[in-house]
Amino acid sequence: MTDVLDLELARKTLAAQPFSVLLGARLTAFGDGEAALELDIREELLQHYGFLHGGVLGYAADNTLTFAAGSVLGPRLITAGYSIDYLRPASGAVLCACAHVVRAGRTLAVCRCDLSTVDTAGTEKLCAVAQGTIAVAEHAKG
Repeated sequence: MTDVLDLELARKTLAAQPFSVLLGARLTAFGDGEAALELDIREELLQHYGFLHGGVLGYAADNTLTFAAGSVLGPRLITAGYSIDYLRPASGAVLCACAHVVRAGRTLAVCRCDLSTVDTAGTEKLCAVAQGTIAVAEHAKG
């Protein structure tokens, strides 16, 4: 397998993740240290107050941070850690996660991610921010 990823290969990688398929995640941008992921907000993903579950936001942050890092470090990566700050309850029609590499070395990348919801009128609201460290995992399957 090549160590150079493009949007098509990155989308195939996402499609190979059963949990991402379950959530209906879509990779909408990938390359040059950036990545964007979207998923439709639907009833099964809500918590008891009717807002998008924080675990879904965490998933989106984690995966988008890793894809952003993958655009500069290659395909064999694993999340070393991330933190997320919830700024407001997430509600709307679509969750958008946009991440970029802050700094990449040979074996680690530090990335940031903004998570926003978009309602049916197209209004975007920032609901969470995340930062993560992504590591090269030589032992990971290709």
